[in-house]
Amino acid sequence: MGRVTVREKILRIREGAVSDRVDTLVVEEPLEVRVNGRPLTVTMRTPGNDFDLAVGFLAGEGVVHRSDEVVGIRYCAGSTTEGSNTYNIVDVALAPGVVVPEASVERNFYTSSSCGLCGKASLDAVRTASRWTVTEDPVALTPATLSELPEKMRAAQRVFERTGGLHAAGLFTAEGDLVAVREDVGRHNAVDKLVGWALQHGRLPLRETALMVSGRASFELAQKALMAGIPVLAAVSAPSSLAVELAAESGLTLVGFLRGSSMNVYTRQERILA
Repeated sequence: MGRVTVREKILRIREGAVSDRVDTLVVEEPLEVRVNGRPLTVTMRTPGNDFDLAVGFLAGEGVVHRSDEVVGIRYCAGSTTEGSNTYNIVDVALAPGVVVPEASVERNFYTSSSCGLCGKASLDAVRTASRWTVTEDPVALTPATLSELPEKMRAAQRVFERTGGLHAAGLFTAEGDLVAVREDVGRHNAVDKLVGWALQHGRLPLRETALMVSGRASFELAQKALMAGIPVLAAVSAPSSLAVELAAESGLTLVGFLRGSSMNVYTRQERILA
């Protein structure tokens, strides 16, 4: 398994004082995802929970929906001069009958850790692929419960405490209990790791839950929440206009600028019991 952090010598300057220090940095490395031996995508990610990441990515693309649709996951040998395993290639074996993405769908697209996957170009693509609907989900949360989510998620971020350089995605119950948290240098990767974990444990769709993410709420993150059947998406920063549009049309409750007791509820406000 690859390293999550590395130590580097730096020159630190603070208010005119100069000193030599050692800083802890989060690792960013490429991960190639293969399906049944065929390359599908490459994403820049923080090593760790790679199997969850691969499965969560496939769930977000509408390729898999249940745990029994994935029959095996393994690391493939990398291309180092020593012939050792780099742990940067994952192959997912799908069950017979599961439709493998065709060449036109594969696109050999490149996913960066910052921008996420831009392969889904329209709202219609999400409507077609999504198996779950959240419109009738009866979940309800209080503002007090929501206000506690960022700090609970931060407290569970082990790597962030050492580096200050990781995003996170946390899955919570309607009562505010933390179910699981995943970290990554990319927001969308953290969500994929979380969804992949849930799928492999037979927990999709994630009814009556809330997804808390660091950073902003993009269209891609709203899409991933819907693909996992999550009815509430909350973010510490701003949502994009397309994320709000998608949330409104699909019945997703979208909360932005969640900081302390302050927040903006953009869609399906009736789920937030003030």
